[in-house]
Amino acid sequence: MSRRVVVTEPAERQIRAIDDWWRGNPLAAPALFARELAAAFETISTHPGVGRRYQHPTVRGVRRTLLPACRYHVYYVPTENEVVDLAVWNAVRGSGPTLSDLD
Repeated sequence: MSRRVVVTEPAERQIRAIDDWWRGNPLAAPALFARELAAAFETISTHPGVGRRYQHPTVRGVRRTLLPACRYHVYYVPTENEVVDLAVWNAVRGSGPTLSDLD
């Protein structure tokens, strides 16, 4: 059974900024990020446990999965009926993203 993927507002802003960069950079494959993100959303909607657990001090149950060619992580929390995308963050940064509680 597939779960609905819900994208939080912070994650939506991150996705727009990343996608704008990929589409505007002539040396990058313009649609690569969008394709990898769509594939990741499809995967986590049908197999939400696929991502690695990510320890966060205030948000419980966070997992992350890698967009391998783009080198971004998708940080998400699976719930009973949906998967909540909290952030999309560059995997080579020295630290993880600030995540908001799921209230």
